[in-house]
Amino acid sequence: MKEFMFYIRNEGDAKIALSADEHLAFIKKCEVYIKKLKSKNQLIAAQPIIREGLILSKNKEDWAMIPIDPNKEVQVGYYHIRASSIDEAVEIAKENPEFEYVPSATIEIRPIKIKEEETNFIYPSND
Repeated sequence: MKEFMFYIRNEGDAKIALSADEHLAFIKKCEVYIKKLKSKNQLIAAQPIIREGLILSKNKEDWAMIPIDPNKEVQVGYYHIRASSIDEAVEIAKENPEFEYVPSATIEIRPIKIKEEETNFIYPSND
């Protein structure tokens, strides 16, 4: 099995438009989605991310900390999953409830490098 990261993004605070009942329904569908992935041994980790934070960068000797603007497109969560291929990862991502409740939702799907070919270094994992 290969490992993939799903980076969940929304524009602005997209869920603010949901009623309390819709928000609760969304959360419950996320719980069902997570339980399904766990039962199939496809989920390694998943968590929502608070909208506020910083972007840290370095230019020569100076550090810059730029506040994340929660009114722009921001990452709101992630899933670390197992799948046999990128195609299977795409199919898993398509079932994410984010698409049903948030019209601006996007999921970036990225393969994870497990091993450095040049040095044979194997990155630590939770397995």
